[in-house]
Amino acid sequence: MDTAARLHLAPAEYVDSDHPAVQAFARAAVGAAATPVEMARRLYAAVRDGIRYNPYVDYGSAATYRASAVLAAGDGYCVGKAALYAAAARSVGLPARLGFADVRNHLATRRLLEAVGTDVFAWHGYVEVLLNGRWVKVTPTFNASLCAKLGVEALDFDGVADALLQPADGGGRRFMEYLADHGLFHDVPAKFLIREMARLYPKLCGGTCGDMEREAEAERTDPDTE
Repeated sequence: MDTAARLHLAPAEYVDSDHPAVQAFARAAVGAAATPVEMARRLYAAVRDGIRYNPYVDYGSAATYRASAVLAAGDGYCVGKAALYAAAARSVGLPARLGFADVRNHLATRRLLEAVGTDVFAWHGYVEVLLNGRWVKVTPTFNASLCAKLGVEALDFDGVADALLQPADGGGRRFMEYLADHGLFHDVPAKFLIREMARLYPKLCGGTCGDMEREAEAERTDPDTE
């Protein structure tokens, strides 16, 4: 294993793979998996569906970006869920690092879009995990129950091909579009993100709260719901 791979096995402040709760979560998730690919797939399912996606987190709190805190809360937004996946992967011997990109989201709820003020979501978090000698991209962001309410298939991960975000919904409408890549990181740049999220999305960071699944369900059953 080269130096870069060994680096991405080490715990960090936010990707706290040495936290006992993260380690227990990872061990339970991988179970009797016999290969790194199967371990990565099981961890993906555990983070994707075991931690609900919540874009109404407190972006000014360091806990929002820390893997162990996201695990304890049971929900998180893309960066927190990516941190948890990376931490869980490292804790079972799979090198993992964080990536960040700006994306255009065409299927957010109306309330979320109003709070964000745009359909461009900056600094979306994803993970690269080293499997069979290559870095594979994976995004354990949207849990299956939320995807069902949004009318999209939950994103699967086979441990071989990149699994970023669904390009289209079930009706063929564009769902996600990657606009800019900000590179790869060993740990979450939390202090920067706290400042940047407040600058970009002051309304979202101003105490807005909500439940995206309930919003999506309400919009699906009653398109005129505000």
